[in-house]
This record gives sequence, structure tokens and C-alpha cells, in this order.
Amino acid sequence: MQLSEQEIIRREKLTKLVEMGINAFPAEEYTVTDTTESIKQNFSESKQVKIAGRLMSRRIQGKASFAELQDSTGKIQVYFNRDEICTGEDKTLYNDVYKHLLDIGDIIGIEGELFTTQVGEMTVLVKNFTLLTKTLRPLPQAKTDENGVVHDAFNDPEMRYRQRYVDLTVNPQVKDIFVKRTKLFNAMRTFFNDAGYFEVETPILQSIPGGAAARPFITHHNALDIPLYLRIANELYLKRLIVGGFDGVYEFSKNFRNEGMDRTHNPEFTAMEIYVAYKDYNWMMDYTEKLLEFCATSVNGSSESVFGEHTISWKAPYPRVSMTEAIQKYTGFDITGKTEQELFDFAKSIGIEVNETMGKGKLIDEIFGEKCEGNFIQPTFITDYPIEMSPLTKKHRSKEGLTERFELMVCGKEIANAYSELNDPIDQRERFEEQLKLAEKGDDEATGFIDEDFLRALEYGMPPTSGLGIGMDRLIMFLTNNPSIQEVLFFPQMRPEKTVPQVELGEDEKVILEILNSREEVFSLAEVKERSQLSGKKWDKASKTLTKGGLVKVEKIDESVLMKLV
Repeated sequence: MQLSEQEIIRREKLTKLVEMGINAFPAEEYTVTDTTESIKQNFSESKQVKIAGRLMSRRIQGKASFAELQDSTGKIQVYFNRDEICTGEDKTLYNDVYKHLLDIGDIIGIEGELFTTQVGEMTVLVKNFTLLTKTLRPLPQAKTDENGVVHDAFNDPEMRYRQRYVDLTVNPQVKDIFVKRTKLFNAMRTFFNDAGYFEVETPILQSIPGGAAARPFITHHNALDIPLYLRIANELYLKRLIVGGFDGVYEFSKNFRNEGMDRTHNPEFTAMEIYVAYKDYNWMMDYTEKLLEFCATSVNGSSESVFGEHTISWKAPYPRVSMTEAIQKYTGFDITGKTEQELFDFAKSIGIEVNETMGKGKLIDEIFGEKCEGNFIQPTFITDYPIEMSPLTKKHRSKEGLTERFELMVCGKEIANAYSELNDPIDQRERFEEQLKLAEKGDDEATGFIDEDFLRALEYGMPPTSGLGIGMDRLIMFLTNNPSIQEVLFFPQMRPEKTVPQVELGEDEKVILEILNSREEVFSLAEVKERSQLSGKKWDKASKTLTKGGLVKVEKIDESVLMKLV
């Protein structure tokens, strides 16, 4: 394990603390009576307090020091005075432990009393402190120069997402995003619970991936010796519960889709789905806009939120535009009654990438996605989708070839999807069979399974029902002005972290590296070997260690064999 100079110094300090009989990782409870927030809200001169948190900065001036302590609620100034802490002859706790063995980032407990400094800042006068955790890695610390320019801030996205624990510590504003995320979930629960709907849980491991058109993750159950799938949606299980007699059920579900990753997609994401008996998609549109207005106000204190250059109004009601109208408005093409070949030819003619695996539904979806979606900035319901795009949706009661479905678009992105749910088991079987044909044709997003148990449930009778699904991650992006889904997930999916090769270098390896470092031009292998003056055996061993360790590379270009640093 290769340690930096600071990490070595911190470990040396840890050793000294142990030698002094101080446990740097004590097990016993440390009773906290106050937080930085409660202190500021209920400040009273000379009040006794007991707080704990991280030491984030300090200014030592001889026998006194101002420092900053950060806990889960914020930061507060603390004042260390040697004679207040060490009332007797022994000044070790201040002179040695505080001044020399503590570091920025260490977690400490403080007992003291409140006072106000001459410049009016609320401060804790430290009477005693306890080391609760010695940190062995230094926190990144931003520095501001005389021109106000910030240097060394912890703002590299990849580092922030990989080390969210550091991000939350040194960038406190990040925590606000996740506080609002929890407020959103709580608001939605309140809205549903007040209406008398019931929160449930359904399986994550499923024998058939259903309820959506998506590529699943596949795993294997050893005891049963069967393949299982991480759920892509929970829809079919929730509908089973409506069959079973619940009038309204909802679930916040972790879903998994083995598809691409970008700024609005993560392979693991959270969806909310709710199903209410005896309702249709018109009722659900009214309910959805009221729900989102309530949630926006609960999260931000306003029915408006800013997203990029747009101010979004979540106040009901929202405009309603049919998909056919949207495509005709933005492309001039009427999809009504068009054959698969006509849709294929039109999509190709306007520059959309198409292939022979695409059915009518996929072609219409691509046309709408490429040419229409981006035009809908304010919340807008896109309604009445073609039947080929909606295998779980009731046929429209008055419009041939369409279904009773809507999606809610905001800033060119879909955040909600809802149906008048298909409850005719014969029609549902035919839709499943059509999806199966598309899957066999090569459409990897079509459902390649027929869920016989779900069809059996429908045969027992599901009342008229409307269902709604909302992408929670995408919704909180719009409510917190974050264009990247990685910003609203504590731990987004990342590529495996590159590890630094751990290579033990001997003198022979160092000789070769010194030669390669001596100039910018690439060396021929023969020249490096000659200049190293190593015997054949030593050369073979040293060069093999360096190439296996990933420090140097040997490659042939034309007739030359070259050696260079990686």
C-alpha cells in the first residue's frame, strides 16, 4: 500500500496517540445534547453545550485557537484556550494533542459554553474535548487567492460520485439535493396516504421481466437452478393486487435496466407506480397535476422551480396534446392509418436511424423522440398513443388504433407515464403475442415473454383501473436544477476505478526508468538495453517487472521495436 507523505504523518500521529494511552477510535457512546443548528436557533450566553463533529479549519495562535466544527446540521466556530482546557499544571491535552496530533477532518466531541465574539459571531468556548475518530486521509481543502479565485476545490464529477462521502463533507450544498429528494418522497407518500391508498412491496427478483419494454439484467438462482431477472418494472404485480381487492396501491421501486448510461439514465433507478381501481386516464391526468403541484411546493416552498434557463411552473392544470397532433405539428406528417413501411420510409427521409427490427410502435416512438419531445418545456400531457406502442393499455374508447395513455413531458423529457389499464385478458394475450413476434424479429426492447400467471389473474377479473408511473430520479433533477442524474443519486453506477499499479522497484528497474525519463523521444528497445549496461538475465527480469506492472510498454512499429513509458 503506497501512502502519501500526509498519510504517513497521520499514521505516525496515530501511533503517538496510542503511546499516550488515547484511543483514537473509542467504542463508548458520546452523548450529544446540541447541534450547530439548535445552538444558533436557541443561542444563549454561557449556556452549556455538548456537540460533536469534524474539525474543518483552525487558526492556532500560541495558547489560543479559533476553529470550525461541522456536524450534520452545519458549521459553528469553536474557541480553544489552553488554560480553559488544561486547568492544572499538565498542558498536554492542548500543547500536544490539540496543537500537534489533531488534524483537519478529525471527528471530536466538545463540551463548552456559548459566548459571542467581539465581531458578533456565535462561538463555543471549549472546556473539554474528546477525540472520537482519527482520520488517516486528509480532506481536500479549497483555497481562495487574493483575487478571489478558488483553487483545489473538490469539484471533479468522477471523484465526487466515487467518493460521495468526501463530496458531502467538503461540499455541504450537495446535501441539500438529497434532503429535497427525501422531502419529495415524503410529500408523495402523504398525498397518497391522505387519499387512502396503500403502500406495498413487490418482488425485485422475477422469473419473467414484465411491465415495460426494456432489456433486463439476468442472474441465476442456484438452489432452484433457474434464471431470474432483476425487475424492469413492478406494474404486473401491482395489478395483481388490484385483482386481489385493493382499491389503490403504490410502491417506490428500485428498477434495473441493462441499457445505456447517460446524463438522464442510470441502470439502477427509482420509480413510483400507483394503481387506482375504477378510474381512467382522464382522472389520472387531473390527479397527476395536483400531485406534482403539491410535491413541488413541499420540496421548494413554491409551485415553480428553475431548470437551466427555464422556470417551470408545476401549477395545475397542464396542457394536453395528442401524440398524433404533436407529430403533425412538428414534422407535417400524419401518422394516422400509416403502414409500417410508410412509417419506416418517412422516418428514414427525415434522418432518423432505422432498421428492419423496428415495428410501427418503435418507429413512431423514434419520430416523436427525435422531432417532438424537445419542444415541450412546461409540463404537458402527451395523450392517445398508437396501440403498437402500448401493449398494456386499453384501446381508446372513440379513436381507432389509439390507446388511452399519456406521458408527461417536462423540458423535453418524459417524467410520467399512465394508462387506462388493459383488463381484457383476451386482448392482453394478443398484445403479448404481438410483442413476442417483435422480440423474435430482433427488437431487444420488446417483451420476449408471456406472463401466464398475470393473464390468469386478469381472467379472475380486474376492475377498471388507471395506473401511473413517475421516474423519481428525473423528477428530483427538475426540482433541484440538476441536468445530470448522477447528481441526484448518492452512489451512481460508475466504471471500475483504475488502480495504480503496485510495483516494487529494484535498482535495475530504476535504471531503465531513468533512461526512459531522460528525454521526451521514444527509445528503441535495443538502445535502452545497451545504455542500461545490464546483463541479459538482469535485463530480462527488470524489463518484465516493468511491463507486467504497467509502467512501460514495448511495441513494434514497422520494423522498429520501441520501449516507452505508459
